[in-house]
Amino acid sequence: MRATGNIRKMKSTLGEVVEYTLPLFNILEPHEEIPLNQFVGKDISLRFENEINCVITGQKIKKTYGDGMSFKAFQSSPLAVESIIRPELSRIHEGIALRDKEWEEAHHNTPHVTYVSLTSGLKVGVTRTTQIPTRWIDQGAVEAVLLAETPYRQAAGLIEVSLKKHVADKTNWRNMLKNEFTNSMGILEMKKKLTSLIPDDLKQFISDKNEVTKINFPVIEYPQKLTSIKLDKVPVIEKKLMGIKGQYLIFDDNTVMNLRSHTAYKITIEA
Repeated sequence: MRATGNIRKMKSTLGEVVEYTLPLFNILEPHEEIPLNQFVGKDISLRFENEINCVITGQKIKKTYGDGMSFKAFQSSPLAVESIIRPELSRIHEGIALRDKEWEEAHHNTPHVTYVSLTSGLKVGVTRTTQIPTRWIDQGAVEAVLLAETPYRQAAGLIEVSLKKHVADKTNWRNMLKNEFTNSMGILEMKKKLTSLIPDDLKQFISDKNEVTKINFPVIEYPQKLTSIKLDKVPVIEKKLMGIKGQYLIFDDNTVMNLRSHTAYKITIEA
């Protein structure tokens, strides 16, 4: 198999094991989708073609901002609006847009959840209801459960903010990739604890759904020590693929590659 194109974030499907697909674009047009699970345990080659094309405009750029954008696009595109990183800032449910009213209505004035997940430890997060379980897979969670269900993004963000002093909201990506966890209680026990800490005006959104989603990743062997590599410094990667977790490729020499951070890079993949 040999294919060339501009990288986009891996797509995933939840099953007994997560199934990964790598979309390749011809600059801005969808080109080919490569099923990746079949290459776990096999030699794989990734070659940077020394070209990056902004995912918004298609123009050649030297450096990406956000998910594959030029600096200009990053400053103006709704895909980089501040309420993506800080959901509590969204005000579109009040009719107030931070950047693009139509986009924010479609993406942020819609049902959201606050959740508890187990990545490198137990953490809280926010995502659109339609992004379950994709968001959990992308962050490398092995378990997740709903904490609250809200009609718009800001409410979910306010719940997350209220809990940050009690539980992490970030993932230690190194421990996640080593499959090492630091947690002193089970995920449902943590949900019960956090539920009691949600401010009274937000308790109406607490979810009574206690089903724990368990996620298994296609990994043969987890690294004990690891080094992250980027195509900017290592333009040709020829290694055995030992697994895929989150948005990372794990290789047999304890190196890992964050494919999402290479969004918009033009590569040739062979396996």
